[in-house]
Amino acid sequence: MTRAPLTRVLGRAAAHLLLASAALAVCFPVYYVLVGSFMTNADLAVYPPALVPHHLTLGNFAGAARSVPLARQYLNSALVAGVITTAQLLTSILAAYALVFLPLRFRGAVFGVFLATLMVPGEAVIIPNYLTLSGWGLADSYPALVLPFLASAFGTFMLRQAFRQFPQELRDAARLDGAGHWRFLWRILVPLNKPTLAAVAVYVFLSAWNQYFWPLIITRSAQMQTLQIGLAGLHDADVADPGLILAGVLLSVLPTLLLVVFGQRFIVRGLTAGAVR
Repeated sequence: MTRAPLTRVLGRAAAHLLLASAALAVCFPVYYVLVGSFMTNADLAVYPPALVPHHLTLGNFAGAARSVPLARQYLNSALVAGVITTAQLLTSILAAYALVFLPLRFRGAVFGVFLATLMVPGEAVIIPNYLTLSGWGLADSYPALVLPFLASAFGTFMLRQAFRQFPQELRDAARLDGAGHWRFLWRILVPLNKPTLAAVAVYVFLSAWNQYFWPLIITRSAQMQTLQIGLAGLHDADVADPGLILAGVLLSVLPTLLLVVFGQRFIVRGLTAGAVR
């Protein structure tokens, strides 16, 4: 074997070893959460840590449900994330369509204002939002959890870039065929941009599902809190138990993990759809 092919083989082997190490570092915490949630406290307390449960148990899930209203908080998180995702998709679709296909004056300036909102940190508007919603008497309610997140500049930007790829000739043909704005949008444009819509939906859902600070300050009762707040409650001194915490974390991670695994191809296609014009 000559020097050049040998160097190429060694370089490829080193690259695969590096990638395998990185994959192991990323996947090991998920694996330990999975197996640890079915371990007894005796297995979790041994040193070195057990990587395989010696005794399987479902008691951790039952204990977590007894410590905090986990089922209600799980439902709250699913409901809030679903409403936010649906609302942001709808508002982003309509805003992006207007910015691309409607003859608006100062369209570039309006889009610039949309992008400028992305540079405003979320922490800067938490206090105004809290004072506004509390003044309206909406604190500790579902509207308070979703109202500040019904629209998103990120979704508008992504869909605008995707809509700009649509051939203007096909838009003109649809207009000649009698298709108005509403019919063209929902019958032609939206079905042809499903990858971008799926990417936006996955991103928005994950962001809404993992929210912590806003639900923490706007809710007061455990029945209105989301799952992330409930998981923090499992760390309290009165109920601190590694098995309960791992069980709660598994329940929290499972929906996001499934979304990433099954929606990965849509995320990649959606993020690259508007890269070339």
